[in-house]
Amino acid sequence: MKIRLIAVGSKMPSWVKSGVSEYQKRLPADFSLSITEIPLATRSKNSPIAPAMEKEAKALRNACAKNDFVVALDVKGQSLSTENLAEKINRVRENGHDIALLIGGPDGLTNACLESADARWSLSALTLPHPIVRVVLAEQIYRVWSILNNHPYHRA
Repeated sequence: MKIRLIAVGSKMPSWVKSGVSEYQKRLPADFSLSITEIPLATRSKNSPIAPAMEKEAKALRNACAKNDFVVALDVKGQSLSTENLAEKINRVRENGHDIALLIGGPDGLTNACLESADARWSLSALTLPHPIVRVVLAEQIYRVWSILNNHPYHRA
């Protein structure tokens, strides 16, 4: 299974790259995590935000593969425990799909992007900075793998 984190924004601090890389290295090739960065669309204080969000949404969707199970990460999405996340990811894997996890820009995802996703998941009711989201997701993906493989990393 391939898990793609497709995120608006680039130029992450070195601690983010290091943290994500650590968990990517721990994952086996048949349960890999990759990151695709979508450039932040240009915004200005005198122009509407919608065109920038639409441009980002189009790029996010274009980065998804045809067979991906697409998940929009949204604060209003379904809240999951790590065990629930493992069950959902395993179900997707058993159905022969890869996963694309979408993270919007500073203004979030468009309604069209949210509505076209196969699922909406929330990491927290808190609004988290995008750099932290990447590291948390990488760790949770590794934890999911450990649950699915009875690895001692996850101790419930």
